[in-house]
Amino acid sequence: MSEYADQCQSAYCNQGWSEVLTHMSPYGWASFGVAFGLGLSVVGAAWGIWLTGSSLVGAAVKAPRIRSKNLISVIFCEATAIYGVIMAIILTNKIKSPEDGYGNQLPEGWDYNEYYFAGYGMFSAGLSVGLTNIASGISVGIAGSSCAIADAQDPSLFVKILIVEIFASALGIFGIIVGIIQSNACTFPEAPLE
Repeated sequence: MSEYADQCQSAYCNQGWSEVLTHMSPYGWASFGVAFGLGLSVVGAAWGIWLTGSSLVGAAVKAPRIRSKNLISVIFCEATAIYGVIMAIILTNKIKSPEDGYGNQLPEGWDYNEYYFAGYGMFSAGLSVGLTNIASGISVGIAGSSCAIADAQDPSLFVKILIVEIFASALGIFGIIVGIIQSNACTFPEAPLE
């Protein structure tokens, strides 16, 4: 017990972060998973577009011919945001409210283990997708930036560096696959155990 334990006389006094995090609604955890998956994916896409776009515009001053074919780098960056949207749709469709009960009262015999497992699992799935899409967006942005600069110097390097960019984009695909695998077992119970 802490030295402040004697000051907490009410039932709603939190004793620390562990109590706050374990008493949060599983629907809250699932919603945060959706938000992190979508939000971090958009941040990764924006960061990659910023990295690629600034180099593309700068290199296009020297070699205007690279403007159109190097837009594929921007499209690869945007794909990371699309992966986040796909995962957000999948996770949102898994959030189901209980048939019985009212307000914050759940019916007798509720499966709390499955209830919390679904919330934590959906949070981790969304966070996994969001973090991998940040990494994917940044790596695609750096590879796209290098592709634009190299293409301005030597056109034969475009395809070679584009292959590296494709592999960087695959990180986002791996993230969404992991997120789908994590969320497969996450189903909110809709009725009490019998």
